[in-house]
Formats: sequence, C-alpha cells, structure tokens
Amino acid sequence: MSDTRLYSFSQETKDKLRKFRLGTSRAKDPQAVIYIVDAKTKEIRAQSDDVYSKLEDIADELPDSSPRFILLSYPHTLPSGRLAVPYVLLYYLPENCNPSLRMMYAGAVELFRNTAEVQRVIEVETEGDVLDVETKLSGED
Repeated sequence: MSDTRLYSFSQETKDKLRKFRLGTSRAKDPQAVIYIVDAKTKEIRAQSDDVYSKLEDIADELPDSSPRFILLSYPHTLPSGRLAVPYVLLYYLPENCNPSLRMMYAGAVELFRNTAEVQRVIEVETEGDVLDVETKLSGED
C-alpha cells in the first residue's frame, strides 16, 4: 500500500456513500451518517447503520474526545424562498482530542471529501457547533 493510499474505503462503503448521496438529494428532512477511521486498518467506514434526521441526535452520538466525519444532507429554505439541499461533510474535531487521532483524521479528510463527493467541508469542534450548522449553511449558500 502506498503512502498516498494510507486510508481506504471498502467497495461496500463506497456503494453506500453513492446511494446515500443520490438518495438524499430530494429528501425533505436532514439525513446524516457518522463515519469513523479504523485505527488499525485505516479503513473509513460508517460508525453504525443509523441514519440521523435531527442535529440533536447527531450531537448526542459524538464522543467527547474522538474525531468523526459526519456526512450530512440538510434541506432548508433560503431567504429567497428557494429550497437548497447542501451535501456537506462535517469534520468533528473536539479540542481535547488525542494528537495521533487528530493527525489520522486530518490525513483522511480530503480523501473522504473526494470519495463522498461532498460540496463542502465544515469543521466543528463542539456539539453546539453541530447544532448551529444550519446557520453556517444558510449564510454561505
């Protein structure tokens, strides 16, 4: 395995990413899946089969000191009245995170972004940042 491909996705995970992206483009409610990087295998995979539809539920699932990637499709109405469904990657990196985990996730973020074909990466450090994501999306769409 070369250094440029330190991190990997199983074909099953790639298929799920594509299905999620295509399936959420017309969703009426937020849809999110939490992803982890396996420390031993360096494989990026879903933390569970759960799909979250509330930001509060996502925030509750996040650990206090470990990073996560959250794939989010978040439909909302713009001030112009137009419906927008941004497809973004929330890069959860808590302040008190272990430095080696911080580096591991930092090294995987661009690969995840490209593989998942997200429009944008938003860094979040706290549960409050996750709950406030609509403000970030509304202000910059």
